Amino acid sequence: MKIQIIGYAGSGKSTLAQKLGEITGIPVLHLDSTHFYGDWQERTAEEQSEIVRDFIAINDSWIMDGNYTSVATERFEMTDMTIFLDFNRWFCFFSAYRRSRKYRGQVRPDLGMPEKFDRSFRRWILIESRTKAFRQKILGNLNSTSGQKVVLKNRRQVRKFVAQFAKQLGK
Repeated sequence: MKIQIIGYAGSGKSTLAQKLGEITGIPVLHLDSTHFYGDWQERTAEEQSEIVRDFIAINDSWIMDGNYTSVATERFEMTDMTIFLDFNRWFCFFSAYRRSRKYRGQVRPDLGMPEKFDRSFRRWILIESRTKAFRQKILGNLNSTSGQKVVLKNRRQVRKFVAQFAKQLGK
């Protein structure tokens, strides 16, 4: 099974990926960890694509979370399921804020770097990632997938989805 989780910053993509990984035993790749390294340095799209393609090559099944439209674009066509976390910007903002408090001064496990909630990230969550063009990119990613498409709009729907998913797998 190949699962791609897309959505807005702070929507819970990494958390959902981790939960699905625990339920299925399928390896998880957080695309933020392929994009950033060290102390928030950024890799090029080519470097990221190489990491993603290597991950795909060694795993028959996988779960990935993150948008990164220009990175290993073939992954969208390979998915059996794509989940879009289409959450309200304020919910995402406060979720990211809570996460920053939880991991203040610590390395975030899914990222391998200290958490930050600086001005540029707050602006990204509230303004820059909410443009019509950005939404079109996300929807383009969703529509380019070959498998099942799931759109979840709140935490209650995520909890229900996870419970049903686990039940279908007999877990």
